[in-house]
Amino acid sequence: QVQLEESGGGLAQAGGSLRLSCAASGRTFSNYGLGWFRQAPGKKREFVGYITRSGGSTFYADSVKGRFTISRDNAEKMFYLQMNSLKPEDTAVYYCAAGLYAGPTTGIYDYWGQGTQVTVSS
Repeated sequence: QVQLEESGGGLAQAGGSLRLSCAASGRTFSNYGLGWFRQAPGKKREFVGYITRSGGSTFYADSVKGRFTISRDNAEKMFYLQMNSLKPEDTAVYYCAAGLYAGPTTGIYDYWGQGTQVTVSS
């Protein structure tokens, strides 16, 4: 069982940066692949990126590639989404997720955080 809680959302200007954090509970954090997703008003939840159990591999949606970076600290049971060069279209509620495997679809993940709002102004 894993519980996740996001933090770090807020308001940023276009071109700015934000760092989202996801704190996890549970004793086997390192056994889980981790993903970030986002959902804008009126839209489906979409994939942002994921990181594998060891942190050795990451994969990003084309819309954020080169701007966003995912990392994890298994000892601290934390993982992160560093968002640079933010655009107004990045505005959404951002969710962290954990599952036995990491991948780009929501169905892979068993555990989800409550979400944190990110708003980017132009």
